[in-house]
Amino acid sequence: MTGDPRPSVVTAESVRLGVLLAAVGGFLDVYTFLTRDGVFANAQTANVILAGIDMAEGHWRAALGYLPPLVAFVGGVFVAELLVRPGVARIVRRPVRAVLVIEILVVAAVGFVPLTVPNAFVTIPISFVAALQVTTFRVLVDQAFSTTMTTGNLRSFSQATFQRIVNGDRPAGRRAINFGSVIAGFLGGAILGAVTVDAIDIRAAWVAVVLLIAALTLFVIDEWRGVPRVRHPQP
Repeated sequence: MTGDPRPSVVTAESVRLGVLLAAVGGFLDVYTFLTRDGVFANAQTANVILAGIDMAEGHWRAALGYLPPLVAFVGGVFVAELLVRPGVARIVRRPVRAVLVIEILVVAAVGFVPLTVPNAFVTIPISFVAALQVTTFRVLVDQAFSTTMTTGNLRSFSQATFQRIVNGDRPAGRRAINFGSVIAGFLGGAILGAVTVDAIDIRAAWVAVVLLIAALTLFVIDEWRGVPRVRHPQP
């Protein structure tokens, strides 16, 4: 199985899915930054910092502009947690796929929102689906990771690389490759986002939709091949 160290790795935790979703994460951050006045819809740390700078300079109205994405992100986390609760899971039988479908629909709709419409109509829904994604997909093979930000992944990559070089730890070498692949995916998504926004402006969001459809397709292919979709209980 491409990129996976063992055949028992489930689809939701596979490296190839992690790379695709990391590319989406990098893409959407660049998309909102370039088209929506420097707002990061995925990286809420940046939004908190930028809001703090505006507050320190007395630009309270500008600072409030970073609040809606933060609230939407919290709401997305709540929904992701709700989807895997036993009562809801009996209705939504495949919550992981449901998250991807929601994300596809939201990002596709964003591609129709003109620049004349207030930024909140784009940054809020993207922050919401970013939270869904980062909460639902948080394990890479057997390690915690993130698909919407790269700092933690870079730390894990560095630690694994150190252990491989200094201790000769072969499993750590495999982990370094996995995290390096995800980081490369995030960077590739950011580059793709910058190029496509420059070329087709707001419609660039539909490129992220293609990546998400590819991610959803992995579940269909793996189900046909008999590969488990998620672990039970789902993280």
